[in-house]
Amino acid sequence: MKTTVNIALPKGRLGEKAYALLKNAGFECPALEQPGRRLVFENPEKGVRYFWVKPSDVAIYVERGAADLGIVGKDILLEYRPDVYELLDLGMGKCRMAVAAPRGFRDATGTTLRVATKFPRIAQSHYNGKCRDIDIIKLNGSIELAPILGLSDVIVDIVETGKTLKENDLEVVETIVPISARLIANKAGYKFRGGAIDAIARGLAQQVESGL
Repeated sequence: MKTTVNIALPKGRLGEKAYALLKNAGFECPALEQPGRRLVFENPEKGVRYFWVKPSDVAIYVERGAADLGIVGKDILLEYRPDVYELLDLGMGKCRMAVAAPRGFRDATGTTLRVATKFPRIAQSHYNGKCRDIDIIKLNGSIELAPILGLSDVIVDIVETGKTLKENDLEVVETIVPISARLIANKAGYKFRGGAIDAIARGLAQQVESGL
């Protein structure tokens, strides 16, 4: 009997692109391509079961063993540090984690820097490396608003095109780390289904290398 590998796909464009790679690698699932509201799809012949998950939850499903594999942004791995294997950089969803501030901002190093962010762990780690005293303000949305209204001095956030920053008179002052989608694996699942997981990872790697 063929081993079934459970794969958590992030809902949205990234998940659709990831599935396209998996399909091209020979792990298609026709049921997933049909319209509807189903969340779980299986192709026993290919040994894969896919399910759609909120992007920020993918790492939880993988770490806890509900999924053997998952596709997740590097930002999630850096912020939440799940206990998983990172197998492959898929080269998709490229952006960067950056510090942004109002145009012309100068850091007054003698004061505590107020930093608004959705990623407190990444921000803290970044400024710890600079021995910079900061006050983290955890927000869940519209991070760009914080410096405009004087809630923070700077923000730490994901930047893709920079268009939103520009429209709000903000600019990137420092790049912290490049971000892209990664293939991650559950550690116990890898121990028992390593052959099947490696086959999927190899197929994806070939697609990435060929630029598909």
